[in-house]
Amino acid sequence: MAITKDVIIGELIRDNPEAVKTLMSFGMGCVGCPASQMETVEEAAMVHGLDLDKLITALNE
Repeated sequence: MAITKDVIIGELIRDNPEAVKTLMSFGMGCVGCPASQMETVEEAAMVHGLDLDKLITALNE
């Protein structure tokens, strides 16, 4: 399944535990915070000031 900007971080981690390493490498250290249960990849990238396209590409590798 391709990871898109609309995927919820909590679901992403639940379905792809290996994604935690990628998220943390982008500086998203709070992957287990309550917000991750309702925040999309796009919203998280925006909050953390990340390049969404680069994040999506890395998550899909």
